[in-house]
Amino acid sequence: MKEGADFSGVTHYTHVDVQPGGINIQNVEQLYQADILKQLGIELEVKQKVEVAAPVGREGKPTFFIHPSVDADKAWQIHDEIARLVARQGIQEICKYLTRLSNDKKVLLPQNAEKAYNELVRLGMPDGEGYSLKTFTKYYKR
Repeated sequence: MKEGADFSGVTHYTHVDVQPGGINIQNVEQLYQADILKQLGIELEVKQKVEVAAPVGREGKPTFFIHPSVDADKAWQIHDEIARLVARQGIQEICKYLTRLSNDKKVLLPQNAEKAYNELVRLGMPDGEGYSLKTFTKYYKR
């Protein structure tokens, strides 16, 4: 921020980063430290901390894979992990991870590979080349 900048909305900072173009303050404990630097004529760039609020509640139920003994918050966390996994990994990694979760009693995997495949496609797994039901069945529950 340039001279004359308003720091009234800034309440808490911790990291000072000195760079050739000025000082970048992120989280300095006391606001007066920012004012002292301003009075010394040191150029400031203040980054506001943005906090993302966690979803209060979700509608519906997480994937049917979730083990009944897992509490609701943990169930959604596992659901989100599986959704991220199927969007980014291949069939082998997906099947290995599901097997590990099953061994840890976090998910219950259906005996029918086609039901599991359809649920993973619903969660975001591609169903194109390399992600066919035949390939999935080959690695499922190994």
